[in-house]
Amino acid sequence: MRKASFDHPAEREPVSNAMSLLWFTVMVFFTSLFAGLLGSLTGLGGGVVIVPALVLLFKVDMRYAIGASLVSVIATSSGAAAAYVRDGLSNIRIGMFLEIATTLGAMMGAYLATRVSTHAIAIVFGIVLLYSAFASFRGRESVAKETKPDALAVRLKLEGDYPAGSVSEETLRAGPAATHYTAQRVPLGFGIMFGAGALSGLLGIGSGAVKVLAMDQAMKLPFKVSTTTSNFMIGVTAAASAGIYLSRGYIDAQIAMPVVLGVLMGSLLGSKLLPRAPVRTLKMVFALVIVALGVEMIYSGTKGRI
Repeated sequence: MRKASFDHPAEREPVSNAMSLLWFTVMVFFTSLFAGLLGSLTGLGGGVVIVPALVLLFKVDMRYAIGASLVSVIATSSGAAAAYVRDGLSNIRIGMFLEIATTLGAMMGAYLATRVSTHAIAIVFGIVLLYSAFASFRGRESVAKETKPDALAVRLKLEGDYPAGSVSEETLRAGPAATHYTAQRVPLGFGIMFGAGALSGLLGIGSGAVKVLAMDQAMKLPFKVSTTTSNFMIGVTAAASAGIYLSRGYIDAQIAMPVVLGVLMGSLLGSKLLPRAPVRTLKMVFALVIVALGVEMIYSGTKGRI
C-alpha cells in the first residue's frame, strides 16, 4: 500500500519539524472549511470535496482520507438531522427502515475498501463526483404526485405527512397545512439504498445524492422529505463503516481532527449564508470544482498515481 506523507501513527517516523505538522493541520483545516461550506450550500456534503483534496493536494493515502471524511460526515449530519426531525420534515420510520439497507451496504463497502486497490477506488470516486455534478443541476419536483398506494408500503406504514410551505414556530403552533404521502416501489428504493451505503463505506462520502435519488425518483417521496430523511440517515451510515476503518487503523487523529473541525464550521457557515446566496451560481461553481476533481481522480487512478 502506498503510504502518504502523514501515515498511520504506528508506522511513521516522529515528526521532527513541528512547523511542518502545524502547517499541514492549518492547510487541511481551511481546505475542509471550504469543502464544508461548498457542500452545505449545494446540499451534497463536504465529503465529495475533502477526500479528493486530501489525496490530490496533500498526498494523503486514499484510505486515511476516506476515514477522516467518514468521521466528519457523522459530526456534520447530527445537528441538521435533529432540526429536520423537530420540524417534522424527516420521516423517521422510512429512514430507519432504509437504514437496514444502507448500513449493510456501508459495512460491505468498508470491507471492500481494504481489499480493492486505491487505483480502482479513485476511478469509482471520480465517476461518483461526475454524477454529483449532474445531480446538483437536475431539477426535481418538490411535491410527490398522487399515485396508487404501494401495498408493501402500506403494510410497513411507510407513509407520513409533512408541513407544506416554509416551517416556522408560528406555522407550527397554528398547525400548518400538511401534505400526505406514501412510499412507492419499496424494493427498488431498498436496493438503491444498499448501493448508496456501499458507496459511502467505499468512498467515505455521505452519498446523499444517491439516497435522494432512491427516495425522490424511485420511491416517489416529496423532495423535502427525501433530502431531510437522507440527512438523517447519513450519520448512521457513516458510523457503520467508520467502525471498520477505525478497527483497521485508517482513522488518524492528525488528519481527522482538522477535517472534522473545518467541515463542521464550514457547514454551519453555509447554513447561515444559504438564504442569501445565489443558488445557480453556487451550483455552477460547485459543479466545476467537482468535475475537475472527478476528472483528475479518474486520470490519476488509471495512471496508477493514487
